[in-house]
Amino acid sequence: MASVADRNLVDRRDGAGSGLAAGTARRLGEAAPWVVLGVLGVWSAVALTEQFVVGIIVGSLYALAAVGLTLIYGIARVSHFAHGDVMMLSAYIGFFAFTGSVAGAGASDVTLPLGLASLPGATERIWLFSFGYGLVLAILIAAVAAVPILLAIDRAVYRPLLSRGASTAIVAVSSLGVAIAVRGVMLLVWGPSGRRYSQGIRDTVELPGLPRIVADQLFILATAAILAMAAYVLLYRTRLGTAMRATADNPDLARASGIDTGSVRRWTWAVAGFLTAVAGCLLALQSQLSPELGFVLLLPIFASAILGGIGSPHGAFIGGLVVGVIGETTVGAGWIGPGYKLAVTFVVLIVVILFRPGGLFGSRS
Repeated sequence: MASVADRNLVDRRDGAGSGLAAGTARRLGEAAPWVVLGVLGVWSAVALTEQFVVGIIVGSLYALAAVGLTLIYGIARVSHFAHGDVMMLSAYIGFFAFTGSVAGAGASDVTLPLGLASLPGATERIWLFSFGYGLVLAILIAAVAAVPILLAIDRAVYRPLLSRGASTAIVAVSSLGVAIAVRGVMLLVWGPSGRRYSQGIRDTVELPGLPRIVADQLFILATAAILAMAAYVLLYRTRLGTAMRATADNPDLARASGIDTGSVRRWTWAVAGFLTAVAGCLLALQSQLSPELGFVLLLPIFASAILGGIGSPHGAFIGGLVVGVIGETTVGAGWIGPGYKLAVTFVVLIVVILFRPGGLFGSRS
């Protein structure tokens, strides 16, 4: 009897020891991506400061769009593969609001007398920026215009499919159809040629301890940071944000608690559309407009959302910064060519989700 009791006690101790070891190994595995990304971030900030700064700027654009994407997926339950194309459509709307230009039947554009650039002083530079108040108004118009566009897409495509019990795969394929249609509209109205918000030489700014950067990039980074903070306040400091998070966690329970989930869904599309449109306009300010750029943007945006953790807005923002920095620093270090930038990002994404399947800020499930 005593020997049996002793063996049981030993077995329990062994089981407790193995469970403790397994828990320690799991925690170490979950912490490993943070440690590796932290070390790489510090190294790139010190050794490749210029590329690190550019990565932060580009990553902030990915981050804004990824926040919108993760809101749509977490609350509306839609894998919105048209996200990148809607982002570029919004940028083109901003371009039209500013210049009034559309593609003509010939080689030149047709400019309508509607552009904000024709307003008095609209193109006079603000500080060292390459633009005036006219472009700022155009970005706001594009952001506001994106809201009814996304609401219309949801009303015409996604809601009817979901109400009929369509599977996730069917909704995803439908969103690809929406993306192709949106791209066709851009090609029809503005043509395939690349376009820019502003022309000419751009002034640079020298900050203490940092390389010279284009003044427009300061505007991009500041705008992205302000909108990210505004989104955080909305989600975690307002009643609407509480309703949105409750709907994301459990739509049925939220509905039973008296939350108007239909209204929450519409607000989700509105907030996501505004953030995504501003990201598209800022990207056009950073580089140029192209109808094909939407699909190219879709991959890093999805990578940012998944890396941060699907359904986590702050995780999506951090994920966007990580994606931007990794892409720029690996190219800047000479490890890969520019054409493989996105491939490295997805390698990092795969490694991270092997250790943390829910992403950096996602749940284990």
